[in-house]
Amino acid sequence: MKPRLGQLPPEAAGASSPTTDGRAAASRRARPCLILTLAALACGGSDTGAHAWEATVDTLGDTIVVRTVGGSVWLDTATLTPELSVGVFEGAEEEMFGEVAAIAVNQAGDIFVLDQHIQGVRHFGPDGAYRGTLGREGSGPGELKQADGMAIHPDGRLLVRDPGNARFNVYAPDGTVLPSWPLPSGGGWNTDDAVRVDTAGNSYSLILLQMGVDVTEWKHGLARMGPDGTHHDTLPAPTWDHKPAQVTARRENSSSTTSVPFSASAQWDFSPLGYFVGGVSTDYRIDLFRPEGVLRIERAWTPIPVLAAEKAEQEHRIVENFKRSYGSWKWNGPAIPDTKPPFRSIVVAGDGRLWVQLSQPGYAWRSEAEAREEEERTKRPQTRYREGFTFDVFEPDGRYLGVVRMPGDFRGSPAPVLRGDTVWAVTRDSLDVQRVVRYRVTRAERP
Repeated sequence: MKPRLGQLPPEAAGASSPTTDGRAAASRRARPCLILTLAALACGGSDTGAHAWEATVDTLGDTIVVRTVGGSVWLDTATLTPELSVGVFEGAEEEMFGEVAAIAVNQAGDIFVLDQHIQGVRHFGPDGAYRGTLGREGSGPGELKQADGMAIHPDGRLLVRDPGNARFNVYAPDGTVLPSWPLPSGGGWNTDDAVRVDTAGNSYSLILLQMGVDVTEWKHGLARMGPDGTHHDTLPAPTWDHKPAQVTARRENSSSTTSVPFSASAQWDFSPLGYFVGGVSTDYRIDLFRPEGVLRIERAWTPIPVLAAEKAEQEHRIVENFKRSYGSWKWNGPAIPDTKPPFRSIVVAGDGRLWVQLSQPGYAWRSEAEAREEEERTKRPQTRYREGFTFDVFEPDGRYLGVVRMPGDFRGSPAPVLRGDTVWAVTRDSLDVQRVVRYRVTRAERP
């Protein structure tokens, strides 16, 4: 079937892939590719180089490969326009955040902010007005001990993961404390990648598949729970034939490991549509492991060099941090590479869109003197260089929507909430004040 202008073939858009008795042979060769393009831009693109999205679609066995070869649906780079900000440096106590561990947003636009300093969840309306706090520090019903993540169930319940109490706290949409759920085996540790939900009403908690093994051998998965919190099964996270570049420090009964900065890594997330999404950042290639067959997203990319100063300060940071716990530790892994991987992380939005964080050129955000002063004050190594946050955005059928550049105070941790053209994220200003900001994705007006 030849797709119409601007359409993907049905198998790429979600229909089952065709199967034949010659599947084994088909898996060794590509079917003829299809060329897709959106309607040509009538005017206004010549001065910016913007042009319509073009892609090829190949079929390799049960895998549909959608490769963007040029342009985008949005035509131009998009930005974020702030619409609402919650959080102050000085003012009402409920708006002064200590350390935001997670944010969640319900369908009505109410914002929930998990603050680790108070071990409570502050509730703000869509207009930013404070509506109350759920939970407090403790071990009683609805109380929190080491809460680290949360999500909104499709029926409106708020789920808060609390390893300190070995449970999920559950709150009704009106804030009423409901019976808690036991934390699945292998999930009793803190993580910033804690809770997911899908459109079918299942909840997912990140767990370790093997307990009592060395940190270098950790394997993760997701415990799937039904709407009542019953543990149904465990989904192992996707794996690839990739050995991460790492450095390791050891001593008796203790070991630590960290990735080599700017090295390729395996990245994955779980879609609310019910499947894993992931890839290894050696190339711009991301797989959607859908039940009906894999859809692979590819895109050309130009490697970004690692600045000599970036490389030096990252090595210094790791060496000094390891020395604090392991004495005269020396670098024992691969060298920091000269170029950056195409992407840094993959985030699946609430509507199934893929937000792919791109590597960016490093820039000095403070002077060398400021970094030295901070290092002397904190007794910890400081960095001068950082990257801006820029994302490629794809529809779950592989269509490349375009690039979104985030404002300078945007932070990727804790995880932002992404839904359609709305983004809720945590920001930090020059005084390290945290705020939760609601943004609208803004695209250039075009005829």
